[in-house]
Amino acid sequence: MSSPVQMTVEDGIAVIEINNPPVNALSQAVRQGLIEAARAADADPDVKAIVVYGAGRTFIAGADIREFGKPPMPPGLPEVIDEFELVSTPTVAALHGTALGGGLETALGAHYRIALASGRFGLPEVHLGILPGAGGTQRLPRVVPIAKAVEMITGGGMIGAKEALALGLIDEIAEGDDIRAAGIAMARRLVSEGKGVRPLSAEEPNRVTAEEFETMRSMVAKKARGLIAPLNCMKAIEAGMTMPFTEGRQRERELIMELFASPQSGAMIHAFFADREVAKVPELKTGTPRNIAKMGVVGGGTMGAGIATSALLAGLDVTLAEREAEAAERAAATVQSHLAGAVKRGKLKQDAYDAIMGGKFRTTTDYNDFADADLVIEAVFESMEVKKDVFGQLDVICKPGAILASNTSYLNVDEIAAMTNRPEDVIGLHFFSPAHVMRLLEVVVGDKTSDDVVASGFALAKTMKKIAVRSGVCDGFIGNRILNAYAKAINGAVLAGASPYDVDRAMQDFGLAMGLFRVADLAGLDIGWANRKRKADSRDPNEQYAEFADRICELGRFGRKTGRGFYIHDKAKGELPDDEVLEIIARERADKGITPRAISDAEVIDRYMAAMINESAKVVGEGIALRPLDVDITLLNGYGFPRWRGGPLHYADTVGLDKVLNDIKTFAKEDTNFWQPAPLLEQLVADGKTFASLNR
Repeated sequence: MSSPVQMTVEDGIAVIEINNPPVNALSQAVRQGLIEAARAADADPDVKAIVVYGAGRTFIAGADIREFGKPPMPPGLPEVIDEFELVSTPTVAALHGTALGGGLETALGAHYRIALASGRFGLPEVHLGILPGAGGTQRLPRVVPIAKAVEMITGGGMIGAKEALALGLIDEIAEGDDIRAAGIAMARRLVSEGKGVRPLSAEEPNRVTAEEFETMRSMVAKKARGLIAPLNCMKAIEAGMTMPFTEGRQRERELIMELFASPQSGAMIHAFFADREVAKVPELKTGTPRNIAKMGVVGGGTMGAGIATSALLAGLDVTLAEREAEAAERAAATVQSHLAGAVKRGKLKQDAYDAIMGGKFRTTTDYNDFADADLVIEAVFESMEVKKDVFGQLDVICKPGAILASNTSYLNVDEIAAMTNRPEDVIGLHFFSPAHVMRLLEVVVGDKTSDDVVASGFALAKTMKKIAVRSGVCDGFIGNRILNAYAKAINGAVLAGASPYDVDRAMQDFGLAMGLFRVADLAGLDIGWANRKRKADSRDPNEQYAEFADRICELGRFGRKTGRGFYIHDKAKGELPDDEVLEIIARERADKGITPRAISDAEVIDRYMAAMINESAKVVGEGIALRPLDVDITLLNGYGFPRWRGGPLHYADTVGLDKVLNDIKTFAKEDTNFWQPAPLLEQLVADGKTFASLNR
């Protein structure tokens, strides 16, 4: 097989081409080819300068993910970069597309850098629980200010070519779109001007005062919320400022090895691969996605407007229907506000915004305007009767082959589909709020949903840049069903003696952005209350039902929207604990004959995770979720579960399934009705297996 790296010499310029599609990942063959090419070019007396560039659509987008988890094969990337940096011939990295991770580190090993205006650069390793370990934490602070290096390395975000030029990360933005020619032209100028090598390892690092660096470290630690990779990044950057390059890089190596050995890195790498595996579902092998260019949205509230915004940002034509003209106008204003915000943040170009508002988006009060839509999704009030009425009308109006979708959070998609003469065209598409921001989309497959419609749901998710998870039909599907279970467990902890504020603190310390009760206040307590009332008649009479949330709602306190819920929401002082809430809880404990006891943060988390893992095992065991990884991705992307813990079922494997089962049995002494072990969990423990063994 030919090498993915080829070198040609053109009038004294050695041109090294990386051709490893689709993204020129730094595989062992690429690394070997690069080091051999560097040595050959430097040994050739006719070569006056070297240009390195990537064929295809990008420079180097990072490591080869196929090598993750495998023993490293030489040469290592640090060795390759050293070879390029220490050659005696000036070297140009010609960049287009993306230079990410090891790709940017490779570019930093060159003496000069030129990029197309569309180029993007970043060091995203922190998102895998590691740090840039091929000299990135040492070289980047030598070329950009420390504050920016800290931001790029600990945040993992990307910057564009214009900013990169202003920072000094690149030396020039090329004209036109031929990066190969631009790189060669720059190399010729360097030769004609007598410019020599310029290794970053020989440069003095940028520095800040100790006080300034400690301020940066404190800010990074606050954002990290338990993730250790950003803190190790700071240690590596600090080493680069205070040690010679060789010693700093050795320290970088020690710090990355610590991270590789940590459970956090394993969890984040699991999440990385699970994000890609989750779209592999049986229906995609037999289903052919239908063309979806025109979308209808029924309902212009928070969810409907968010779905419409997301579709418009994805380039779809959208018609949004409301019952009354005034409501339609409010929905249009909301969508317009979302899109204007996207323009302001640089996510949408002004001409695209103008095109949307000039004809790609419209509102209506007449469902007949959906006659030519390829897909219509309802986002109306969470009532079966309301949804049945909507679907009955859409079935008559929409063209043959149009997909009818429900954004229901809990309701039975099969029952909704039965209202139509086309149940094979009906699917659940459960977006998460705000729909134009949240990445998760549950694709809920009914008994009669065709494979083509399932494939269309996944294709739409890709178009809208969502992560789609296949779910079967049950109350709450994957995510909300599990949420309902762990909410009951947390409510049980409150009845036993914890306060909502103790619970929220413990959950945030565990790694969540918000605790359960803060989230409830943000979402609106009336939403959960309506769902509980819907299910009241079917509630198990033996259930230890916690009433305190209902009592709060009965007072008209629905959270942030009304100024009070579990918390007092004060515009000047922020969220404050509410003594009246504690009084409501105390009265309920007394009515139920419960003597409150001290509940430790550790017990709160054990209850939270045991309930989540147990219900997740039931969801997988019943086939509602295809695999454990589907559950992990749902909780990671829709419910704020900390990514560095890998998802609930990866976490279960990490702590041990026997511990989880023992916790469930311990809590069952308090409430045998709720704490019933999932058969799948018991079977895995008996067989000595893990949830990971079920991923396929």
